[in-house]
Parts: sequence; C-alpha cells; structure tokens
Amino acid sequence: MKYRTGLGQDSHRFLPEGSTKPCILGGLIFEEAPGMASDSDGDVVLHAICNAITSVTGVQILGGIADDLCQKDGITDSQVYLEKALETLERQKIEHIAIAIEAKRPRLQHRIEEMRSKIAALMHLKIMQVGITATASNGLTEFGLGEGIQCICIITVTEN
Repeated sequence: MKYRTGLGQDSHRFLPEGSTKPCILGGLIFEEAPGMASDSDGDVVLHAICNAITSVTGVQILGGIADDLCQKDGITDSQVYLEKALETLERQKIEHIAIAIEAKRPRLQHRIEEMRSKIAALMHLKIMQVGITATASNGLTEFGLGEGIQCICIITVTEN
C-alpha cells in the first residue's frame, strides 16, 4: 500500500460589516461574522481541502474546475467543488484529514465538533478521520487581527 500526503491552503478577507453574504466555514454558516470576499461562497476550509486533494492528484480544482462551475454555471457552493475534487481521487482513499484554521472571528471552538461531523459527511469519512484545530494567533497576522480567515489542510491518502 502506498501513502501520499496532500497539502492545501486558502485564505480570504472579510467583506465589509453589514454585507448580506454569509460567513461559511466547513459547510456551516456563522452568523456572527460577515462573508468572505470571493466569487464563490468563500468557504476557506473546503477550499483548503480541495487544494490538498489537488496536491495529491494534480487536477486543478480551484482555478480550474471550480472556476468553470462558478463563471459558466453560476455555481458558488464550495460543497459542489469538494464533490468534484473527491471524484479526482479515483483509486486513492482518504485515511485522515487535518485542518488548521487561523481566525480571530468568528469564534470557532463551540462548533468544531459540528464542523468535523459536517466535513466527515461531505467526504464520506468517519468523524475520527477529521481533525480540526483553531487559533487566533494572538493577533500576530492579519487573520489574528480579524481581517480574514486562513485555513491549512493536510490529507493522507492510500492507494492500493
């Protein structure tokens, strides 16, 4: 059995306060923060996962398949992008996914388990295969200052 590791990252700035676009992270809506500046729904968590899958398969999801779905078909739901990314894995099986979110806002700790469950369901994994950490980085970066959100994702896949 061969193991491969994928690394993905994504970040977006917040839209101005009062924007009607919701803040979506890991497929969940967070009412306490404005949405992200993005052509899509701006879900940095699902985007980082897509980028991690791209680093395993070489198939460009964001900047490729997702851009076509968004621009040509008006599909802005990152869950659809993730479905397309998962299709590119073919014989590879995701064993574990590790997600690190850097954000001052919204507060994430009270919804980490819900996010783990949502991502596990979207990816057809067991909840124990999804790990999520969150930090505000003590205000050391623009994400820690509350200007946006950054997400880094590592996936481990096997291939028979």
